[in-house]
Amino acid sequence: MTKLSAWKITCTVLVLWAATAAWAQTFTTLANFDGANGYGPYYMSLIQGADGNYYGTTAFGGVYENGNIFRVTPDGLVTLVYSFCEQTGCTDGNIPSAALVLAKDGNFYGTTYSGGDTNGGVVFRLRRNGVYTVLYDLCVGSCTGQPGASQSPLIQGTNGELYGTSLVGGHRGACKDRSGCGSLFGITTQGSLTGVYGLCNKSNCADGDFPLGGLVQGTDGNFYGTTTQGGSSNYGTVFRITPEGNLTTLYSFCSQPGCSDGAIPDAGLIQGLDGDFYGTTTQGGSPNPTCPGVGCGTIFKITSSGVLTSLYQFCSQPNCSDGYGPQAGVIQATDGNLYGTTFFGGNDLTDCDGQAGGLGCGTVFQLTLDGVVTTVHSFSNSDGAYLRGGLLQATNGLLYGTTVVGGDLSCLYHSAGCGTVFSIDMGFNPFVAFVGGAAKVNEQFGLLGQGLTGTASVSLNGTPASFTVISNTLIRATVPAGATTGYVTVTTPSGTLTSNVPFHVIP
Repeated sequence: MTKLSAWKITCTVLVLWAATAAWAQTFTTLANFDGANGYGPYYMSLIQGADGNYYGTTAFGGVYENGNIFRVTPDGLVTLVYSFCEQTGCTDGNIPSAALVLAKDGNFYGTTYSGGDTNGGVVFRLRRNGVYTVLYDLCVGSCTGQPGASQSPLIQGTNGELYGTSLVGGHRGACKDRSGCGSLFGITTQGSLTGVYGLCNKSNCADGDFPLGGLVQGTDGNFYGTTTQGGSSNYGTVFRITPEGNLTTLYSFCSQPGCSDGAIPDAGLIQGLDGDFYGTTTQGGSPNPTCPGVGCGTIFKITSSGVLTSLYQFCSQPNCSDGYGPQAGVIQATDGNLYGTTFFGGNDLTDCDGQAGGLGCGTVFQLTLDGVVTTVHSFSNSDGAYLRGGLLQATNGLLYGTTVVGGDLSCLYHSAGCGTVFSIDMGFNPFVAFVGGAAKVNEQFGLLGQGLTGTASVSLNGTPASFTVISNTLIRATVPAGATTGYVTVTTPSGTLTSNVPFHVIP
């Protein structure tokens, strides 16, 4: 098995659900996929919609057995919103592997891994009224100057355009065996490409190759991300790219002896409240016989200038009870700590695909910023396994996530289940979140929450803002004159809600 594929398990893995509490918290299985309503949520984290429900994708299953966009209510009712391969030849795309993004226009945008006119996947829009449109056909073949197949989510930049990464495409460079080395691209919400950066554009792929994670736009206006290959040791990079397309490699993994600094970051980054960026690597860290390759994975912090600090090395606890092989990134919850998932490990070392070996079924973990990891939930063959996606903290304070398979044993695809949706109640208070977390004076932005009907006031860092209550779960507000970057507060009939992150006022 190659170093890149060492952690990759195909969608045919089997899993069931269970929970082990590390401290006072409530774990709930919200929904089981059964094949008909989807199978296999993949590199996907749920997002919160304007209606207060949660949305995601499954890579397989559904009406045409080629994946779906689904909606799940807070009480666990799953509804198919769109089933892929509805059109002849799957020209609408199939195998959606990534999360959706809720844009400022109220529509969802996303990508598929395959399908479309060229079978290289598509960029799509799903309107609020359910109308689905292919905006752009991702390329297949030489892909010169074009983005190819993608398994990463799109983000919306402060300028309103969408940005993403592709596994292939860009230009062939040193990656002729797989139709290009990947790309970073921008596209409008109407489907016009605004720029493409082809990776492996520098000698020996020093600028990276094969990006699997998405991008994040920093408060400085630049975009930050990771590649799983390339860099000085070919174990992946962290990069910064300006809106004009100038890329700087900030860090090459496996630069330290034994890859103690980490290797192969599958996921993208987040920017923490301290301004630094946080992420995970699937391999690297302390040598451990449990893990193939060069270690069991890490959590790291990196500054915008490229100074990397390893915060935690997985499988540091006996029998890898802390988990290992994280394939998703982390979130920063309202308590200030980081939360994430691991693909393997945990308290139960059952091999969750039904084979011998004892790899463990994965965990949900908490990491304090000074590097202390606590297992929040350890999965086993009775309650699920193999978490590829990350977590969402919804505005009700709860954490939500998915497993690739598991749950309903009568699943049409697997006797061990087709995947699940779960929630974890850590006792966090409700808050409001943004649809578009940066804007100029007099521009509008959205506020997601609950109990918003009857809101009396909205203020941005203490400056009153005009607003319209659209529904009990959505407010549309306007950046007021004189406002400065800071937290947004909303006064509702049941109390005051504060945003989980600052809103950035663009000069």
